[in-house]
Amino acid sequence: MWTIPNQITFFRILLIPFFIFVFYLPVSWHHFGAAFIFWLASISDALDGYLARKLKQSTAFGAFIDPVADKLMVAAALIIIVQDYQSIWITVAAFLMIGREIFISAIREFMSSHGQREAVAVSNLGKLKTAAQMLSLIGLIWRPDYDIPLIIFDFPQIWFMNLAYGLYFIATILTVWSMVQYYMIAWPVLKGKN
Repeated sequence: MWTIPNQITFFRILLIPFFIFVFYLPVSWHHFGAAFIFWLASISDALDGYLARKLKQSTAFGAFIDPVADKLMVAAALIIIVQDYQSIWITVAAFLMIGREIFISAIREFMSSHGQREAVAVSNLGKLKTAAQMLSLIGLIWRPDYDIPLIIFDFPQIWFMNLAYGLYFIATILTVWSMVQYYMIAWPVLKGKN
């Protein structure tokens, strides 16, 4: 159970209260600090999967706890940006994203009970959705009110936020698309024909 990938996954779960605490600190860098912690959690998500394959340390417990850690971190981030932005567009998209995770979890459990778990395994569309979601959340949590200095020029703050909003929109579209895709795969079993 205590393989290196599983330890990294537990580390990601432990980051959640720190992420929330830093976001609400009464300091000028609270947005950046919370975005950094979320970025660290996102990197650890990719790292634990890579190490599980590379070190041949994939476990049943790891397969269970890894998506739980991901969903907890993303849900915390979505709730925070809903409260921070207080925008109907941010809120509706967050509802769709959280609702999709509940829906897909239920579909996977149902399909597993019918011996067809592999039919609803993580798809490339799901991975693309996750990438857009993570990048957009980093930007929306950070919410810089200054231009971002890069090596050769300053990246204007308005461009950065437009990119974050754009990725959030793309993640929302991919959320709905992937939910429909999983539903279509599961529909024959849900109807009781398989």
